Amino acid sequence: MGIQRRVTAFLSILSALTITLTLAGCGLLGGEETPAAQGDQQRQRVKVAILPTMDVVPLQLAIDAGYFAEEGLEVETVTAASGADCVTKLAAGEVQFAFSSFTPFFVAKAKNAADVRLVADATSAAPGYAVVVTMPNSPIASINDLAGKRVAITARFTISHLLVQAQLKAAGMDPDGVQWVELPFPQMPAQLSAGQIDAAFFVEPFLQQAKRTLGARPLFDTLAGPTAHLGLTGYGATAPFVDANKDAVAAFQRALKRATDEVRADRSKVDPLLMKIAKVDAETAKQTTLTEFVSDLDSARIQPVVDMMVEFKALEQGFDVDDMIVRPQA
Repeated sequence: MGIQRRVTAFLSILSALTITLTLAGCGLLGGEETPAAQGDQQRQRVKVAILPTMDVVPLQLAIDAGYFAEEGLEVETVTAASGADCVTKLAAGEVQFAFSSFTPFFVAKAKNAADVRLVADATSAAPGYAVVVTMPNSPIASINDLAGKRVAITARFTISHLLVQAQLKAAGMDPDGVQWVELPFPQMPAQLSAGQIDAAFFVEPFLQQAKRTLGARPLFDTLAGPTAHLGLTGYGATAPFVDANKDAVAAFQRALKRATDEVRADRSKVDPLLMKIAKVDAETAKQTTLTEFVSDLDSARIQPVVDMMVEFKALEQGFDVDDMIVRPQA
């Protein structure tokens, strides 16, 4: 009996040891893991609110090419209805970064809706990239015929609103002398075709798509005259997130700059991503007019946006945009 007890005890110990070694091999007891498992655990997960426009091509490239992963970030995108919606999601804590035209960031700051910091640039004005169009058989022949008409923009106080206002004023018209209709870009073609709006502000590739599918006729370029060379879009985060996650912000900046520099140098990297982001066909992507991709936040290009917002009463008073910029780590 003594021998049997010793054998039984030995087998119990052996069984327990086998289970322990198996669990350790699976990494369940905190033992040594494979490099892939270690990388997944160390990678910080962040969400970015975006719009399905050309401006976010570098972001998508950085995701697809693994540039964020190399920097220790796992990035998920959340599509929003407008830049203002992106910033709303940021203020609510639904995302850690938000893409938008600069105007909603400044509105949020002015209204104390969110303590926003600008962490990365995206695009600046390029001729032919953002155009107001109408249907080919429309009686509207020029900007001067828009008085009282229904003009679609993504949302009030976004860059679409500001750019059209600036062009109306430059043409000697009332900057608020039209009926503003707020619509996401993908919904504009159907409403334009149905006659529910008279004109629409489009950016590429939606502009090219409207031309090809509807025969949309350009009325005026919104990135000319007083708005030429203007800073258009960028990425923001809240000050608390930036302060608590300096390394993650720096990693986001490095990966995005790497991707931006690539698309600036190689058009062939843009078109496939446009098809993926904006759901357009290959020919539409090929025919689009590229925006000016930029990778460095330049207050000289962005400050005029604040000044124009004050001019058109989107802001009660101006401020120094340089105070909002998060400079990349040296």
